Amino acid sequence: MMLENVQSVIFDLDGTLVDSMWLWHDIDVEFLEERGLTLPETYQHDIEGMSFTETAVYTRELFHLKESVEELKAIWNRMAVEKYSYEVNFKPGAKEFLKHCRQQDILLGIATSNSRELVEAVASALHLWDYIQEVVTACEVPKGKPAPDVYLEAARRLGATPENCLVFEDVPMGIQAGKNAGMRVCAVEDLFSAEQIQEKRKLADYYISDYQQVLDHTYEIL
Repeated sequence: MMLENVQSVIFDLDGTLVDSMWLWHDIDVEFLEERGLTLPETYQHDIEGMSFTETAVYTRELFHLKESVEELKAIWNRMAVEKYSYEVNFKPGAKEFLKHCRQQDILLGIATSNSRELVEAVASALHLWDYIQEVVTACEVPKGKPAPDVYLEAARRLGATPENCLVFEDVPMGIQAGKNAGMRVCAVEDLFSAEQIQEKRKLADYYISDYQQVLDHTYEIL
């Protein structure tokens, strides 16, 4: 059983716990068009796993932008905060799964590459604080995903050992981060990583398209 001997469950946020990956393409296009630039087809793949800060550094250097790293992060937060507050919802079955975990006294955390400001916006909107004990952003640790840092820090804050943590992730870099931390990882289906499905299956221990599959024991064992 997937939840056997699990002390804590740690979620990536975007594309994993909440359905939000769609909004970043729109933001990236708008941000670059305002500067007379075009979004490269490989941009989202190239920044996969990077922390919010690492993404700002990469983007600034790639496009030779005049804004500082902190200014870029502030701009992106302003562009995204309303969408995270009003337009983002749970992935299928996620809220029911969160309730189940808390009923079973399983501690819950979020380990995300996103900014804390946007985590707090969606957490307030969806009442995540009723379920989540700890949030760690990749900006708070030395390296973003696929390094294990953000997952190891989340486990430390939750008081759980890595081998007793279960990770949910939607992209290969995140799955690799969880595996590098010595944790079991369940890959979550998401439209925006559909072309990476074979790589996700190769890296992960389990695969779901709906969190209800965990509760019904109908998930795929890989």
